[in-house]
Amino acid sequence: MANKVTPYQDSNLGKKEQVTQMFDTISENYDGLNRIISFGIDIKWRKRVVAILKKKKPGNILDIATGTGDLAINLIQTGAHKIVGLDISAGMLEVGKKKVLKKQLGGTIELVIGDSENLPFEDSSFDAITVAFGVRNFETLEKGLSEIYRVLRSGGTFVVLETSIPTKTPYRQGYCFYTKYILPRIGKIFSKDDSAYAYLSESASVFPHGVNFNNILAKIGFIDVVNKPQTFGVASIYVAAK
Repeated sequence: MANKVTPYQDSNLGKKEQVTQMFDTISENYDGLNRIISFGIDIKWRKRVVAILKKKKPGNILDIATGTGDLAINLIQTGAHKIVGLDISAGMLEVGKKKVLKKQLGGTIELVIGDSENLPFEDSSFDAITVAFGVRNFETLEKGLSEIYRVLRSGGTFVVLETSIPTKTPYRQGYCFYTKYILPRIGKIFSKDDSAYAYLSESASVFPHGVNFNNILAKIGFIDVVNKPQTFGVASIYVAAK
């Protein structure tokens, strides 16, 4: 991204450390706030990611920036025999592990702490890799994508679900107003961290969505890159192959 946005402007920590601190702080309220902020539409978007991968019949899947494990749990529906959810925030993973345990999915889903820009896996380890609302939090976007390319097997599928900005009137104006003024206020009321949802809004605004992100994926080496705008363009699903 041209502009590096961080959660805490007055912090001396790097973006990676700040993002970790932020998600640790908001982990307990994250799921509930996400449902409120997205009006629950994010559930539908994740289902579409699952539908895309279900057709590919992957044996194993890596879900990067898994957070509290929502997508990892949904990916059970693909029929994969092993799903690894990786996240840099121990706080988010603790919430996720409770959900996995409650659903008795520990035999299939493993949640591990790790850095998306230095993945602890061998080359060509996974049939499919997903990231939902996480790539914009990478400290160095291309480094993280290169690591994903490395651990994805040849012929494997990479799917990204990420926020984007609508291009058509009046959706663009409505989106910008909501994310700039409403979303941070909701986050401030219900979250322990005043800065978190302002950061999530601002980071989305500078993320190179659409064709720009397609081009970055192609530069890394991914092929058959397509993006599918969701709900008037407020989010996009990107699908690519190795």
